[in-house]
Amino acid sequence: MNFNSKAMRVHFIAIGGSAMHNLALALHSKGFSISGSDDEIFEPSKSRLANVGLLPMEMGWFPQKITPNIDAVILGMHARSDNPELLRAKELGLKVFSYPEYLYEQTKDKIRAVVGGSHGKTTITAMVMHVLKTCNKEFDYMVGSQIAGFETMVGLSHEAPIAVFEGDEYLTSPIDLRPKFHLYQANIGLISGIAWDHVNVFPTFEGYVDQFRIFAEGIEAGGCLIYCKEDKILKKKVAKWNIKADVVAYSTHPYSRTAAGLVLDTAYGHVKVRVFGRHNMENISGAKEICLRLGISEMDFYNAISSFGGAAKRLQLLGENMSTSFYLDFAHSPSKVKATVEAVREQFPDRKFIAVLELHTFSSLNGDFLSEYEDTLKAADKAIVFFNPEAVKHKKLPVLSPEQVFKSFGRRDLEVFSTPAELSKAIFKRVADDCVVLLMSSGDFGGINAPQQVEKWLSDHV
Repeated sequence: MNFNSKAMRVHFIAIGGSAMHNLALALHSKGFSISGSDDEIFEPSKSRLANVGLLPMEMGWFPQKITPNIDAVILGMHARSDNPELLRAKELGLKVFSYPEYLYEQTKDKIRAVVGGSHGKTTITAMVMHVLKTCNKEFDYMVGSQIAGFETMVGLSHEAPIAVFEGDEYLTSPIDLRPKFHLYQANIGLISGIAWDHVNVFPTFEGYVDQFRIFAEGIEAGGCLIYCKEDKILKKKVAKWNIKADVVAYSTHPYSRTAAGLVLDTAYGHVKVRVFGRHNMENISGAKEICLRLGISEMDFYNAISSFGGAAKRLQLLGENMSTSFYLDFAHSPSKVKATVEAVREQFPDRKFIAVLELHTFSSLNGDFLSEYEDTLKAADKAIVFFNPEAVKHKKLPVLSPEQVFKSFGRRDLEVFSTPAELSKAIFKRVADDCVVLLMSSGDFGGINAPQQVEKWLSDHV
């Protein structure tokens, strides 16, 4: 069956997820007939689906929606293996895809560039997308954050010869326990670095690392593996892996701080950029290596990357006045937290720096993993950590105490809070003139609206 046919009928089980609803929107734009179900849908998915007529009439699972004329069923991670719609699809013998399987199916005749790694993959993917768009290259894409200039986080077309995917190492679906990035079958693959994460599905570091080996060794001869040689673990592993593709190493792009701001040092002179931090200079080098292999010249790359403003929640400026700046970042794993904190310290060496971290993921709320966070907040003048006991309970983890958290970070002056009200009060009480505040979380700080709170504080301190 041609799953690229414009007459395709596709049903989504768990259409409301962040990734799933973006794929549904992309296929709708491509001309496919889309239906879907979910037991709960939140904003912004709800409004975005409603705007194009794809929001289910009522919440829940309805096996009667699964009919023989459906060409493909896409199963989201939110659905369970005993989902009644999934069982009905299997009963009818319908083709059931996971999210990454269907992305591959849509792009299997294209050159696929896949960005993997424990950190930086969203930003590197966004950089490549920005450069390709600026250079008027047609391409399909999938990225894990909203990017300026792109309406959705997934874009699919009939014509584009290229596809750029963010390669997540997390599991594919409830019935497929392979990491997502294995299924994209990259022609060009990038690994930004390796730092243990997702301990709920990769309980050992060796098991986690092995997923990147499988990804790298899966790139066929004639393809290319690009990796960051400044990551010591990755550099050692790449040397031992049985890689058939060409291997290209990259490192932090040379850069300088000038009166005009941060600039790249290039053969064409200084190129001013809008992002900051050593880790982003490293990300720029990785993005450049991908773009060169997708037909972008070096000069065109620099011209384009100069206007890249970053991805949502990646060192995103929430607001500022003459003396205080607030940044929001998605950082949650130890390597991401450390890199982000050091980036802010480097950018604002003379300002008071308050770093606030929410422990929200399964790994970060696991008492056995907490020691991985030692010294990650070291570069900040003031460090605050928040965790919600309800999140610990929801993930069915052992009770976590403030004392455990305090001991894990290696800071005698660390403040630990476990209620949103206490956290909010603590943050804004400590803000002073000539200060920068970094808020890091993959959650929502227990329900406090950080952008709204920042806006209110700034309006009160004009």
